[in-house]
Amino acid sequence: MDMTSPRPDRPEGPSAGYGPFAHLTAPNVLLYRAVMRAFLVAKERFAVHLRPEDVYAGLAAAVRPGELDGVVGALDKLVVWGNLRADPDTGRVTAVEDFYRKRFIYQLTREGEAAEEALSAYDEALGRRGALQAVALHDIVTQLRALLVLAAEEEPDPAKTHLALDGLASRFAALADNARAFMGSLQRTIDLHDVGEDVFLAYKDQLIQYLERFIQDLITLGGRIARLILELEEGGSIEALLRAAAAREAADATPQEAAHAEQAAYERWAGRWAGLAGWFLSRDGRESQARLLRGRALGAIPQLLAVVRSLNERRAGRSDRSADFRTLARWFAEAPDDGARHRLWRTAFGLYPARHLSVDAETLAARAARPEPAATAWADAEPLHISPQLRRTGSYERRGKPRKVEDRQEARRLLAETAAKQAAETAAARARLATGGITRLSGLGELDPVSFRMFLQLLGDALATWRPGMTHTVATSGDGSMEIRLTASGDGSTAEVRTPDGVFRGPDHTIEIVDLTEGRETEERGEGS
Repeated sequence: MDMTSPRPDRPEGPSAGYGPFAHLTAPNVLLYRAVMRAFLVAKERFAVHLRPEDVYAGLAAAVRPGELDGVVGALDKLVVWGNLRADPDTGRVTAVEDFYRKRFIYQLTREGEAAEEALSAYDEALGRRGALQAVALHDIVTQLRALLVLAAEEEPDPAKTHLALDGLASRFAALADNARAFMGSLQRTIDLHDVGEDVFLAYKDQLIQYLERFIQDLITLGGRIARLILELEEGGSIEALLRAAAAREAADATPQEAAHAEQAAYERWAGRWAGLAGWFLSRDGRESQARLLRGRALGAIPQLLAVVRSLNERRAGRSDRSADFRTLARWFAEAPDDGARHRLWRTAFGLYPARHLSVDAETLAARAARPEPAATAWADAEPLHISPQLRRTGSYERRGKPRKVEDRQEARRLLAETAAKQAAETAAARARLATGGITRLSGLGELDPVSFRMFLQLLGDALATWRPGMTHTVATSGDGSMEIRLTASGDGSTAEVRTPDGVFRGPDHTIEIVDLTEGRETEERGEGS
């Protein structure tokens, strides 16, 4: 008799299809998952085999069966499904009788381990909310600068190059994955799918501040990253670094893969670099992912505020027409008979016979001869006879003096004064901002509120046309009255523009602002004379 033959209920080959996932639909799914987790924990401690007693001791009290036989039964089922493999336990045999007892040790199969990894990834993705990582943006800038230093060397060190590229790829992958997860969870938050109203109102201010902070970092650091990427791509510097990293990675390839390992590694690194560049640079008519993320994040702020307004209106007791109609429909469904439904209809919509439009002389005389008591219900009173003119024409004109025509001269005068004042302030602001030549932002001096608002609009129009790698741009205001010409100074200095409300700071630029209305006004005055 073969004392080491496999158990009759155990499959002799690897499980076909998706058998290792069968325990997910079994009645004792919590016990099976706990048993598989025990094997994964043991694997992290480099323990290959486990006995039933070891598994039993590693289970949590909430899922642990009362007897060891419950764990043995679960292990047997997992062996049948292909998650585990059972081998005869000969390590504790001390007598001949022990060979006839069913003693097995268990270990994870390749299929079972793959199934648990897939389930772990599923659980992690399901519970993941993600984050917008400004720290990752700083790390990407640091790694790109390190690559620039390596590219400047005649022979870049392969080990340093590989480490820098590997760190860059890992930080970028974490940034992209977390950004996607965060925007998905943010939309679910806006829709109030994953969070209650009280929780949303409690942390909405922090969420909006968090979005504004990341948007600011993305604007400043995103442009810096784009410039670094362009510097690395100029002259093919990045290609040499990618090939160096690929050669170092291919050095550990097996003899069967050595022929194509370096080319395959280079293609992988080139794909990662293309993904990084496409995330921060707009190319081939496609907007960069950073710009799309910034637009989505900016759009989420007014959506969050709209949700707050909706919740506040709901809490303030404002009428919700859809809720009112649903309540009325429920009342109609609960009405005992058609008579009650008719009364409900008249009460809800006020559709009574028209008795109160107007009266004629005969009606007034009859009412004076037979007055109705004050306590008479309106529905029980005598009906009012409508004027025949109203029946014929559909309108009834009351006689009397016509309504006085309102004198709107004072209102028109106030509007004209307001318009003239605003035009004068705008003209003064244009005259204040017109530089009359090339100057620097730091030379603008102090601006009044009207001039500062116009300056911010001009500066925003100019920066909206700014692209990575540009050093000069020209833009025109929306009304076509002003033109701004902005050039980067390149010396790293900071400009300050003082206003009554505070100080506006930013990188200094060379600037020229032209008032385009001056020529038109001169021509108009010449034609008028």
